[in-house]
Amino acid sequence: MSDKPLSDAVAAGWEIVSYSATDYSGETYQHNILLRRQGQHRILNIRKKMLGDGVVVTNLEV
Repeated sequence: MSDKPLSDAVAAGWEIVSYSATDYSGETYQHNILLRRQGQHRILNIRKKMLGDGVVVTNLEV
């Protein structure tokens, strides 16, 4: 997975429908983006790794 998962999703044809950010453990934000493409929906969850550099990305099919 790239270090720019949202840019990759948009480049693949996904449209951003909605966005929210949640305070995750008081130090890091968890970003939730609802995406849509051809009638399909997906939630892209992005947060910074607890240890080390980079991000943790979770794709949830809706």
